[in-house]
Amino acid sequence: MRLLVLLMSLAMPVVAFLSQRAVFGPDNGTVSDQYPTLLVASGYAFAIWGLIFLLDLIYGVWQASGERRTDPTVAHVAPWAAAGFALTALWMPLFSMGSPANGLYWACLLVIFGAMFCLVRCAFVLSHDSTPQEGQWLWAWTPLSLHAGWLSVAAFLNLAQVIVAHELLPTAQMLSWSLVVFAAAAALLLFVNHHMHGNIDYAGAAVWGLVAVYVKQSGWDVPGANVAAWVAIAIAAILVVQTFWLRRRHPGGLLTNPARAD
Repeated sequence: MRLLVLLMSLAMPVVAFLSQRAVFGPDNGTVSDQYPTLLVASGYAFAIWGLIFLLDLIYGVWQASGERRTDPTVAHVAPWAAAGFALTALWMPLFSMGSPANGLYWACLLVIFGAMFCLVRCAFVLSHDSTPQEGQWLWAWTPLSLHAGWLSVAAFLNLAQVIVAHELLPTAQMLSWSLVVFAAAAALLLFVNHHMHGNIDYAGAAVWGLVAVYVKQSGWDVPGANVAAWVAIAIAAILVVQTFWLRRRHPGGLLTNPARAD
C-alpha cells in the first residue's frame, strides 16, 4: 500500500501536465470558462495545485521510507491517501473529456467529492494521532491537510459548474441557488475544521480558494456576482476567526501535533 501511495503521488502531477497540454481534451480553464458560475475562482488560485502536488510527492516518498514503514497511523492513512490521490488524478481527464451530452460531468462530481472525503479522512486521522512520529506534522499532516482544504472548496465549485452545464437550475439568475451552495460549503468547512480543533493548513487552503472567488466575482458583470463576492469573503473571514479561536482553545500541539484531540 505504501508503494501505491507513492505511485499515485507521482501520477497526479504527470496527469496534470498532460491535461494542461490538452492531451485529454480542452484544458481545465477552457472547460471552466464555458460554464460561468457565481462560485468560480480567479485563475491564479489554481496555482495551489503545484504546491499540493509537490508536497504530496514528498509525502509519498516520506511515508514509504525509514521508520514510517512501521508507523501504525501512517499505515491507517495509506489506503485513504492512495484513493484520494488516484481520484484527484482521475478527475482531470474526466473534466477535460466531459460534456453535458456524455454525462462525464456527473462522474467528475462523484470523483471530486470522493477525493475530498478521502483526503479529509487522512487529515482527521493525523490530527488526532496522540503519538506522532518525528516529521509527521511537516511531511504528512501538512500536505494532506492542504489537499483536503482545497478540495473542500473545489468540490463545490465543480458542483456549481455541473448545475450550469446541465441547466438544472436557472443560469441567467444564479444567485438564489448559488447561496445554497455557498451555505453547504461553509457548513462543511466549519464542521471539519471544528472537529480537527482548528487545522491551520486545511483552513488556509480553503481561505485561499474563497478569496480567489471574491477576486473573480467582485470584478464580474454576471448578475449577483457582487453579492457572491461578499459571501465568499465572509465565509473566509469566519473560517479564519474559527481557526484562531480553536487554536487558542486547544493549545500545545501546534508544532508536534497541530490539532491533537484533548
